[in-house]
Amino acid sequence: MKFVQPIRDTHKLQLLKQYLKERNERDYVLLMVGINTGLRISDILPLQVGDVRGPYIEVVQKKTRKRKRIKINRSLREALDHYIRGKPDSAYLFAGRSKKHKTGKVNEPISSSMAYKVLNGAAQELSIAEIGTHSLRKTFGYHFYQREKDIALLMELFDHSDESITLRYLGIKQDTLDDAFDRFQL
Repeated sequence: MKFVQPIRDTHKLQLLKQYLKERNERDYVLLMVGINTGLRISDILPLQVGDVRGPYIEVVQKKTRKRKRIKINRSLREALDHYIRGKPDSAYLFAGRSKKHKTGKVNEPISSSMAYKVLNGAAQELSIAEIGTHSLRKTFGYHFYQREKDIALLMELFDHSDESITLRYLGIKQDTLDDAFDRFQL
C-alpha cells in the first residue's frame, strides 16, 4: 500500500484548488469537502445534496460506525452553495457521469478509485507528490494542528487513542525528525 502525505505547502494547496475549480466543479468541491471536514473518502462520496444544506454535515462513519457532526466552515459553505444550487436534496454530491458497472444505475457516486484518479492526476500535473484520497483527511489534520495546536481535539475527531498515533498519521513526527537532522552536524 502506498503511503500518502498531507499537502503541507499552502501555496501548493491553493494551486490544486484553483486547478480543480477551473476544470471540474465536482472535483473542486470534493477537494473542499475533504480538506475542510477531515472525513474519510468512504464517508464523503455517498453524501447527498440534502446532507450539506444545513450548517452541519452529519454522517455515520463507515469504518467506525460512529456518528460524526461536522460544522461547515465559511469557505466550504461558499463552494457548496454554488455547486448545489438547483439540485434536488436526493442527488449525490459527487455523482459520476456514466452507468455503474455493477448496478447499471446512473447518477451514482463516483468510486474511491475514480476520486483517487482525479486527485492524483491533478496533483501530478502540479508536481505534488504522494497524493491520494486519504491526503484530504491528512491535509485537514495537518493544517488544523498547525493552527490550533490542539492534539486532543484532533485525536477525538480522528478517533485515535494516542497522541503519537495522530502525530505520526499527520507526518508531524517525520517533520520534526527532518528539522532535527537539518540542524544536526558533526
